[in-house]
Amino acid sequence: MADIEQGTEATPLPDTNGSEALNGTAARFVSTAEGTALAYGSLVFMALLPIFFGALRSVSSSKSKVGAENGYENSSDMPETITSRDAARFPIIASCTLFGLYLFFKIFSQEYINLLLSMYFFVLGILALSHTMSPFMNRVIPANLPNKQYQLLFTQGSGESKEEIINYEFDTKDLICLGISSVVGVWYVLKKHWVANNLFGLAFALNGVELLHLNNVSTGCILLGGLFVYDVFWVFGTNVMVTVAKSFEAPIKLVFPQDLLEKGLEANNFAMLGLGDIVIPGIFIALLLRFDVSLKKNSRTYFYTSFLAYIFGLGLTIFVMHTFKHAQPALLYLVPACVGFPVMVALVKGELTEMFRYEETSPEAEASAKEEKTESDKDK
Repeated sequence: MADIEQGTEATPLPDTNGSEALNGTAARFVSTAEGTALAYGSLVFMALLPIFFGALRSVSSSKSKVGAENGYENSSDMPETITSRDAARFPIIASCTLFGLYLFFKIFSQEYINLLLSMYFFVLGILALSHTMSPFMNRVIPANLPNKQYQLLFTQGSGESKEEIINYEFDTKDLICLGISSVVGVWYVLKKHWVANNLFGLAFALNGVELLHLNNVSTGCILLGGLFVYDVFWVFGTNVMVTVAKSFEAPIKLVFPQDLLEKGLEANNFAMLGLGDIVIPGIFIALLLRFDVSLKKNSRTYFYTSFLAYIFGLGLTIFVMHTFKHAQPALLYLVPACVGFPVMVALVKGELTEMFRYEETSPEAEASAKEEKTESDKDK
């Protein structure tokens, strides 16, 4: 989703974290070969981080089916399972959202819309970055540091009709993560600096890969296939996606300056990669890692195959974009690579049927099935 773009802006842009697409000879700033290579290489590296670590963390989250009993004390930490129906509807919902944003930017003041979006992503970014940092903080903070437990509980009603609305448990380490994330959030809101943008973007991507679970490979193929068409249409068929990407001031993309070597941290000629081009293939790669684990063969064949396929697809996207000087829909290259390579490996190994039969059940569906089985046993 979104696209890979190469920036051209050479003057300071204090109110934006993006850049305009390269249009050949119209560029006022010509990037050096070193600067371009550094920008592209950094984008690829940053894209791989949330996929790799998010996939590893998704294995742990998939084993947590009953909240605190398995280590997930809060409902916000529970993975969300995507079914085939969700996958089929997603490109339609995404298209409506994209076109709605396009109309908003055309009708209303861009300044006020982006102010609202900045505040919205300020809150989401702090929570996402805090959740991302939490496992690392547990290893960094000394074990002898006092770690108090807290609980935020909101209920509705009283007596037997009392219903929990919010039940969130956290500790001192979580508060430290929240404090650090808040500093990054204030930095982003005030400066819109590309480093702060990337910190939030990486956190969003990692959380997406970790907590969005495809229930099977068929669902993954439906989702990637639908978004393949979505991406190609909105990039090549219209100017809607490029317009929204240039107008939308939010950490929904990773950016890296091509003039970093010349201007340092104040550089502002950005190449960019949309988070959708990380999260969508990433949740499919994470599914294949969980499939590897289910085989119990102590190998990660499908995960490494799809991971290398992602690198190949992203590299091909950058090559085509750099050759033709035009923003590219990355899923045009990523989807065939990330789906095709693992399928070919499964064909060679004779595990294609087993791959497509692999099924993950959501915690809600599993609990419902257990209740139905218990009631059935009682009736007998």
